[in-house]
Amino acid sequence: MKWILVLTLICATTVGDVFRSLGMRRHGEIRDFRPGAIGKAFGIVAGNSFVIVSTCAMAISFFSFLKLVAIAPMSFAVPVSAAAFIPETLLARVLLKEAVDWRRWAGVALILIGVFFITQ
Repeated sequence: MKWILVLTLICATTVGDVFRSLGMRRHGEIRDFRPGAIGKAFGIVAGNSFVIVSTCAMAISFFSFLKLVAIAPMSFAVPVSAAAFIPETLLARVLLKEAVDWRRWAGVALILIGVFFITQ
């Protein structure tokens, strides 16, 4: 059960973050922070299908994490949840066409090594 929750957490977090990025790219940067403008931007973003998928995925991630910390030590659950940065970085490069320099890849490698040690 613990590993199913870890996999669910990582997948849901990845989907949530990637879809949020896609949704906000579709909407564009919010530059007007007056109350009426924020309400209008919220309404537009709330109707964005990418943002809706992102919100649902992040809810799944949140509840998976809650269940994971209920059945596994916090010293395991928190570090292993960082593994979501691995597929997120890969998808940022491949799907979102972001420039990912060697320092970010080194960070991903360190996370992978850290997760390996946590799971032993």
